[in-house]
Amino acid sequence: MTASLIDGKAFAADLRVQIADHVARLKAEHGITPGLAVVLVGEDPASQVYVRSKGKQTVEAGMNSYEHKLPADTSEADLLAIVNQLNADPAVHGILVQLPLPKHLDEDLVINAIDPAKDVDGFHISNVGLLGTGQKAMVSCTPLGCLMLLRDQLGSLSGKNAVVIGRSNIVGKPMANLLLRDSCTVTIAHSRTQDIEDVVRRADIVVAAVGRPEMVKGDWIKPGAVVIDVGINRIDAPEKGEGKTRLVGDCDFDSCADVAGAITPVPGGVGPMTIACLLANTVTACCRMNGLAEPEGLTA
Repeated sequence: MTASLIDGKAFAADLRVQIADHVARLKAEHGITPGLAVVLVGEDPASQVYVRSKGKQTVEAGMNSYEHKLPADTSEADLLAIVNQLNADPAVHGILVQLPLPKHLDEDLVINAIDPAKDVDGFHISNVGLLGTGQKAMVSCTPLGCLMLLRDQLGSLSGKNAVVIGRSNIVGKPMANLLLRDSCTVTIAHSRTQDIEDVVRRADIVVAAVGRPEMVKGDWIKPGAVVIDVGINRIDAPEKGEGKTRLVGDCDFDSCADVAGAITPVPGGVGPMTIACLLANTVTACCRMNGLAEPEGLTA
């Protein structure tokens, strides 16, 4: 292995310390405590674990955590009423509706009912449009975390050739816009891209967010490139015993690490950054709503 490991877990821990410092100053100097509200509909096990982790880290950072757990058969009208209640609550600075929602609920309708100023997931159509046109926006947490890791690794990204593999609204598209804003030359590759290996091979920066386990091979990677693997895929691991599984990314880690200059592991790379950036967005939203200067180092 020649690549250096990009330790997202350690970076996220440092980021949470910065967030806690900003929160302490907001309390001491302005008497304001940022508040994050999370709405969970149904009993999806992965979502429950994620929501618990968000609540725990929110409190550890000194912020207020508000959890609304609703049954799976909650009506759209009742869910929208909760969102409107949170929009109007001055103690709530960030609102997150945990996805996926049960199939009878319209995710786009619910997300776009959130006050854009409190949309700390960065999914509201207004924030998507603001980011796409280079204006101040709430930025989706996972792409924001990727950008922070890239800046820490490379310093200025200006002039770098970047390839984003995947065109999802959650990662691929906002990631491309963030890289454009940092003056990269950006290509979005996807399932219909012809000669995708050659496209990726030209990149100084590769962000893999396609959801296909170990799709990106080492011979796709330009020597010395920085590889950010957003994928989290669970695959069978017979070497660990019958029925056992393990987590892998969208990149074949061993072969990519032999060529890349730096690479994120899975787990322990991008994953820990997502909740840390959610907390950062909540502090940013709180400052904006109160007419205060935005905290340095927490925004895009």
